[in-house]
Amino acid sequence: MDGRTESTRARRTPRRIVPAGTEAARLRGPAWLDGPMTSCHLVIGAAGLLLAIGLVMVFSASAIEAALDDRPAWDPGLDQLLFAGLGLAALLFAVHLPVGWIRRWSWAALAGVVVLLVAVLVPGIGVEYNGSRAWIDLGFTDFQPSELTKLVVALWGAHVLATRGRHLTVRTLLLPLLPAFGLLCVLLMLEPDFGAVVSLLLVVAGLLWAGGLPLRLWAVGGAAVVTGLALLVWAEPYRWERVTSFLHPFDDPTDSGFQAIRGFYALANGGLWGVGLGNSAMKWNLLPEAESDYIFAIIGEELGFLGCLVVVTLYAVLAYAGFRIARRSADRFVSLASTAITVWLVGQAAMNMGYVVGVLPVTGVTLPLVSAGGTSLVLTLFVVGILIRFARSEPEAIAYAGGRDRNRLARWLLPVPAHAVDPVRPGRTRPGRADVRADARSAARAEAGPGGRADRPVTRRPVEARPVRRPAEARGAERRVPPPAARRPERVPARPADRRGRSR
Repeated sequence: MDGRTESTRARRTPRRIVPAGTEAARLRGPAWLDGPMTSCHLVIGAAGLLLAIGLVMVFSASAIEAALDDRPAWDPGLDQLLFAGLGLAALLFAVHLPVGWIRRWSWAALAGVVVLLVAVLVPGIGVEYNGSRAWIDLGFTDFQPSELTKLVVALWGAHVLATRGRHLTVRTLLLPLLPAFGLLCVLLMLEPDFGAVVSLLLVVAGLLWAGGLPLRLWAVGGAAVVTGLALLVWAEPYRWERVTSFLHPFDDPTDSGFQAIRGFYALANGGLWGVGLGNSAMKWNLLPEAESDYIFAIIGEELGFLGCLVVVTLYAVLAYAGFRIARRSADRFVSLASTAITVWLVGQAAMNMGYVVGVLPVTGVTLPLVSAGGTSLVLTLFVVGILIRFARSEPEAIAYAGGRDRNRLARWLLPVPAHAVDPVRPGRTRPGRADVRADARSAARAEAGPGGRADRPVTRRPVEARPVRRPAEARGAERRVPPPAARRPERVPARPADRRGRSR
């Protein structure tokens, strides 16, 4: 009886079929990381959390100083909130930008940046703060052209390298990228803005790395960069003081090492859990630039080591998402630009946190999405919008979002490109289909050489949509086989009729 019951249950219970490769996928990592929208979600989540942390910490770090200056305590935080609103509008605008339009106007943007960097040096136009003429007064805020320079160089350099194909020589890789970088560095040092030069160097390094600069040239370039930075530090006394205060901050605790030592005290006072949000002691006008350059020290004091760990983790997630977009994209321009933008954002964050904890010299760069600053916050959110736009151009993301299962708000916030943009001819478009673009270019175009058109993505129809052609022998055999004979209806015997002619 028991055996019959078990056999009956075995017959009635459906057998669970495990797809092939499931165990390999489990060993590879979580399944949600392989989703088509993962890159977009990671960028939105990491950048959104960093922005929220930054708004809260700017309110906390700037309230006391504003009150001491006879201003409302919430005034600096409210300004940061307004700039965050403008930045979110810029983010939505960047999400809707066509990739071909960005490439088409990259040259004009580079020329405009050069004009702005020259105009900021004019005494009647440029505004000087702390010995640096790096801002232009717009009435309601101060605009810093050096922040825009980093984004323009990343997009323009990616366009130049993508147009020349994958197989780049050293000459085509370095020209005209390095001459343009040298010109912009000269204009930035005339302000002077040493931190912007270092950030621009990160952008160019990201482009050369993604472009495939040979390994032997990295040592030569690294030696040249170190020599140039050493000359720049030696040329100005205040830069030399920053280096000496980095090496020995306690030798001059009241002057050159004052800010660094106060930052150490803030981190030490926070400990593991922190003193609590709003209870910082260093923000009582004891730590200079607490809401901008040294906001990471206030985070460490109020939120402790765990709060700093959360911030570092979010930047690591943003770096992973940016490199994931660069790896999965079928467009070389998107891959190059994503790498340069990611290296810039994460590298600038590492420099800021590095000099706060005392492992790097003070360069004056801000913490992206967290530090106070109008121009920096708006442009950083615009850059995040471009990353989201690039994440939406992944082949898997286009295939997933091409369906009609999304509501109207989702389609407006994260649009699906209605056509495939030709990256070789950015101003033109090809009629698009709802299918998936190829994950990689064809082998023939990949081996086309420097003058080939290997950069142009290939649009293919899905495999299941292609018509299946049978061999000629099978088609001939089908013609020779006669069609099956139609079945004749069975004959029903007639019923005998009566005398009146009606059947019974």
